[in-house]
Amino acid sequence: MRELARAKINLTLHVTGRRPDGLHVLDSLVVFAECGDVLEAEPASTLSLTLDGPFGSALDAGGDNLVLRAAERMGGPGAALRLWKNLPVASGIGGGSADAAAAVRLLARMNGGALPEAATLTALGADVPVCLSAAPQRMRGIGEELSVAPALPPAWLVLVNPGVPVATARVFARLERFGRPIDLPERFTDFHNFAGWLREQRNDLEAPARAVAPVLDQVLPELAALPGAALARMSGSGATCFALFGSDAEALAAAETLRRAHPGWWVMPTAIAASG
Repeated sequence: MRELARAKINLTLHVTGRRPDGLHVLDSLVVFAECGDVLEAEPASTLSLTLDGPFGSALDAGGDNLVLRAAERMGGPGAALRLWKNLPVASGIGGGSADAAAAVRLLARMNGGALPEAATLTALGADVPVCLSAAPQRMRGIGEELSVAPALPPAWLVLVNPGVPVATARVFARLERFGRPIDLPERFTDFHNFAGWLREQRNDLEAPARAVAPVLDQVLPELAALPGAALARMSGSGATCFALFGSDAEALAAAETLRRAHPGWWVMPTAIAASG
């Protein structure tokens, strides 16, 4: 059995405050891509994890791996898990959290169990609850407050990571001010309406991430200058950025342009998934 752990993209990420325990309060419109890591499982006497794929060597398959922690939380019989790591590590697109959520879905399906309540998974990571459904959602609080997003028009992304891992804690440590919550409309009439609304929003972690990873000062302007790009923004705490397009042809052409110009960058054109 296998499960796709879709890349998570924060189209907006407003940091609205900080709790007494030091955790930051967020307000984000989160979507998922049609690309991601792949998790496979088969019954076994014990629980194990092997890693493969282009970024598998960047991870440790030991007990601190989020996939194993999620699998242990699910209980039940053993399983031999194999993770094909297709997404860059520490890149702001929820790779580890998406993998953990995929493990929960996969083991529930394999063992005939029910999915846990999403909010109970925040102990595994703030992004794990939103990754459980892998569908567009508004995420608030520290990740535990989820609500269904308005229906989104068809849209495509080009995801770009310059090969620089960014530690989330370092970015939050440089955050100097908090912003207002997003004003999410009840509906979007079309792609242009959607893109126009997004341009009025922001990622509050973008400026501190630029200080941590100055290469973003090159990535974001290049994305914004691509033909057909309606928006260029960073996802999460970086360093993955995205450009938004209204057609797959524009996204594919933009990705090819970037791959020729920057063979060392990870570049992935993808549609925004309408559902999980």
